[in-house]
Amino acid sequence: MEKLLVVDDDAALRRLMRLELSDTYEIIDSGEPEHGLAIALESRPDAILLDLRMPKYSGYELLQTFTSFSHTQRIPVIVVSGEAGSQTKGHCKQLGAAGYFEKPIDFDALRVCLRKVAKHRQDPPRSEVRVRLRVSLKLRGISANGVQIEELATTENVSMSGFLCVCTGAFAINSNLAVFLAGSDEKYVGKARVVHSDSQGPKLRHYGCVFTEKIGPWVLQ
Repeated sequence: MEKLLVVDDDAALRRLMRLELSDTYEIIDSGEPEHGLAIALESRPDAILLDLRMPKYSGYELLQTFTSFSHTQRIPVIVVSGEAGSQTKGHCKQLGAAGYFEKPIDFDALRVCLRKVAKHRQDPPRSEVRVRLRVSLKLRGISANGVQIEELATTENVSMSGFLCVCTGAFAINSNLAVFLAGSDEKYVGKARVVHSDSQGPKLRHYGCVFTEKIGPWVLQ
């Protein structure tokens, strides 16, 4: 029996999902969106039904994480939401949703959609997956003026082989940086080369960096 993960803070709707779909699917559910990703990684469901409006976390952010994270990107995500309108549906589609259903749910149509996505699982993209994630880093390297500098930076997205970050330091293109996870225990990650740089105002700069050596802990393995 295929597994179906339901992430929705509405307990009544989760019970309704079980009542309507448990004859065909093994239902796993969570009312806490912050646990949704962990459950998906542990249970590896065949599809995910996701609400958009939940406390603390945006369903849009969780949708984008499900559809971009390497371990969950092949799991079809179907949005089930009280939000109507073509703009909302279009935005969910851009983020990778395999389907969109408004509440109250047409379960006959939902079953058809689930059967359809089961036959057409998403293939992983050819390019490396990047995940939107804010991670505090400490970077040491040579500035554009040839001076050794150390700067705190915050990532905007990360991948297994690199990251995009923003900081105030002016590092030189093609320079090599020592990368550390910032914090009280400051862990050394490895070395990265600056392959891209652009200005974000008078004080901030964006840097695209690719690891040339990775010997310590990184957020994606």
